[in-house]
Amino acid sequence: MMPLASTLRFFLYAHATDMRKSFEGLSGLVTSALTRDPTSGDVYVFLNRRRDRMKLLLWDRSGFWLFYKRLEQGTFQLPSNLAEQTSLELRYDELLLILEGIDLTSIKRRHRYSKEKRLA
Repeated sequence: MMPLASTLRFFLYAHATDMRKSFEGLSGLVTSALTRDPTSGDVYVFLNRRRDRMKLLLWDRSGFWLFYKRLEQGTFQLPSNLAEQTSLELRYDELLLILEGIDLTSIKRRHRYSKEKRLA
């Protein structure tokens, strides 16, 4: 079983996604709209228009994984800097905050050392 790990890269698609899409539809969206390779091993995050459903698409060495979350109450909060982009790279902890319903605008982070990001 492939758990989601902090070592993976996460890309949030900025536009509402039809949640009827499955493996082929979402991987096609990654290729056409994000101009990325869906088999890269990165995780692609999609939300519906109401932002109460989320799908995560991930490729491992033998095939695609599709994770689906439906909220019974409330919505997922998007990062404020997403509006002017097609996609946004998220850190693992940012994805967890979104999944847990924590207000992203109230988060204050202390400076920590981090290696430079690798090029895509």
